[in-house]
Amino acid sequence: MKNICLTAACIAVMAGCSASPDQTQADAQISAAHQASLGFGEQYKHQFLTQQVGNKAERASPQLHNINHYVRGIMQELVNNLQYVTSSTPMAVSSFVFVDGAFDQASLLGNQIAESFIHEIHQFGIPVIDIKASDFIRITEQGDFVLTRDYLEVSATQPIEYVVTGTLAKHQGGYLVNARVVGMKSKAVVGSAQGFLPAEIANALLNSGKPAEGVKLIKG
Repeated sequence: MKNICLTAACIAVMAGCSASPDQTQADAQISAAHQASLGFGEQYKHQFLTQQVGNKAERASPQLHNINHYVRGIMQELVNNLQYVTSSTPMAVSSFVFVDGAFDQASLLGNQIAESFIHEIHQFGIPVIDIKASDFIRITEQGDFVLTRDYLEVSATQPIEYVVTGTLAKHQGGYLVNARVVGMKSKAVVGSAQGFLPAEIANALLNSGKPAEGVKLIKG
């Protein structure tokens, strides 16, 4: 009787091992089919939720909790109420400015938040227009450059239908981030989101270089 049970157990193990590669391949095909069946924006949501559930040990590292991590969360909220924007509507991103400051001056923090949104929007599947890209490559002894902040060096007409913009507000322990998607012609807000950026996360960036004029570090 014992020999029969042992034989049956071995057969079951061998069957499981032999079926394992096929099952793995089948699971991969199902996952790929599921991804393909998701609509525009749903793939981004699926990816975001997967990242949130998995790699908890890695996400516990303070080095991974940078500005990009918090912008990703704000982008998720923005996705949830976004209207009219599709995979064929080009979008741009502008610098985030302080709500109680000059709207024509941006800090390192505001510019980095904008840079992070460029990546997240691209991940979302929306074509992103880099408004800082010039029509030429400037070659100097210091390097080769295509980005510029001189408005005379960029095209006066660009196929931008929507723009992601927003404001920052100093708050105890960090910064309040207000993001929105605005139609370039209609000026209508077609998506909005809010988030909070802890002081230690912002200060990790601001301490790495000279803070922009008028920007003070917040003590946590």
